[in-house]
Amino acid sequence: MMKRNFTLLLILVLTGLFANAQRQGRVFDVSTYGAKGDGKTIETEAINKAIDAAAQAGGGTVFFKAGTYLSYSIHLKSNITLFIDQGATLQAADSLHYDAPEPNEFMKYQDFGHSHWHNSLIWGENLENISILGEGMIYGKGLVREGDRRPVGTGNKTISLKNCRNVELRDITILYGGHFVLLATGVDNLTCDNLKIDTNRDGLDIVSCKNVKVSNCSVNSPEDDGICLKADYALGKFKDTEDVTITNCMVSGYDTGTMLDGTFQHLKNGALARNPIGRIKFGTESSGGFRNITISNCVFDFCRGLALETVDGGLLEDISITNVTMRNIVNAPIFLRLGNRMRSPEGTPIGELRRINISNFVVYNADPHYASIISGIPGHDIQDVKLRDIRIYYQGGGTKEQAALEVPEKENAYPEPSMFGPVSSYGFFIRHVKGLEMDNVEVSYMKDDVRPAIYLNDVKGADFVNLKAQHAAGVPIFVLKDVTDFTTFRCKDLKDTEFKKLTTKNL
Repeated sequence: MMKRNFTLLLILVLTGLFANAQRQGRVFDVSTYGAKGDGKTIETEAINKAIDAAAQAGGGTVFFKAGTYLSYSIHLKSNITLFIDQGATLQAADSLHYDAPEPNEFMKYQDFGHSHWHNSLIWGENLENISILGEGMIYGKGLVREGDRRPVGTGNKTISLKNCRNVELRDITILYGGHFVLLATGVDNLTCDNLKIDTNRDGLDIVSCKNVKVSNCSVNSPEDDGICLKADYALGKFKDTEDVTITNCMVSGYDTGTMLDGTFQHLKNGALARNPIGRIKFGTESSGGFRNITISNCVFDFCRGLALETVDGGLLEDISITNVTMRNIVNAPIFLRLGNRMRSPEGTPIGELRRINISNFVVYNADPHYASIISGIPGHDIQDVKLRDIRIYYQGGGTKEQAALEVPEKENAYPEPSMFGPVSSYGFFIRHVKGLEMDNVEVSYMKDDVRPAIYLNDVKGADFVNLKAQHAAGVPIFVLKDVTDFTTFRCKDLKDTEFKKLTTKNL
């Protein structure tokens, strides 16, 4: 028996050594192709030579050992891994030597940044089986925050991928990523794991992608969105973003660089420091739809709240969001918006937003101007929204004048909670909704607020169970306008009620 076990162990060891030797034979060290890693030499040619050699060999790992490698546009190829080792920094060089933005006949349907991929530090198109790994850093020092007003040769994204499949980004640290750290458009089978991103615009922009896993990522992005799902028309067709999981992630809006250095400051950016962005968001670009998506176990800190938006014709449906904590939220903690901007080909119908489950939320110190907002538009309702086990502490301070506000519809506006200005309730502002359930939801404030807790207008079917809502003396919990099939059960300070139709009523 001992002899047999020893033989088996020897076979396993030898097999492992052989496999390791094979892998070592497929490693292409960029220094072999002329890279110096001295932080002074432009290494673009050497890096691309190493990638070409790996591709010609059928694939392999392009290796960056400790050092600083200045580069312009790097061209990924199929079956390639870029491995940036501990102590290695791949740095976007200054100057106008990046690849030009390629033509795109469909660019009128989305911003310049979403319409081009080649003007990036690292880009790939129509590729498969590619990875960017390692415990080193990508530093986007030479990248700009926009591109449409910049001369040709400007680089404005860290990593851009178009129509690729089987993509893995893991363990990398990214500082100052330009307009987008990642622009992934039409990428199927995408994994982003254990990324540390501290940037001055968008973090992860995942556009028209399928089978996406984002996990264990920290994204600090005070000047734009942290993790953002979109579905635009840049590919010349409607393509949904679907089958997505986002889990165990943190998004924040501290000053750029202060997440990575551990100081978490919010003093450097003046007015912006009081209104950072960083968050998880769906939409803005929403020609296509969003389907079958889960978000779980995520933290929002000093940033804007969760936003689910479709305003360009896409269907946003079958979404589950659970186990989220938020602190110091500078606008609506929860924002659901169906709109009519329609930045899509002519004839595209208005989209739909439906079947949304949100549960197990704890929010502390939310902005006093904006409640959580769920708003469709006249004739187009948000449908079937369930909110359960939610606790939101607002700053409070709302006035009688705010309570009397008529909040505009803004059907065609860019979707953002601030589009409405201050709203007339402090807890939830709900309008043009069909099918709403709230169970074990509690809202309160830290400073006196004389607005009602919940405002409902044009809502068909609203059930409230075990609601707790702080309210000032003489101020109603609910303001109801054009509401049908409304019920409350076991709600604090309210009798159990049921109304088939209400034109106007305060409770």
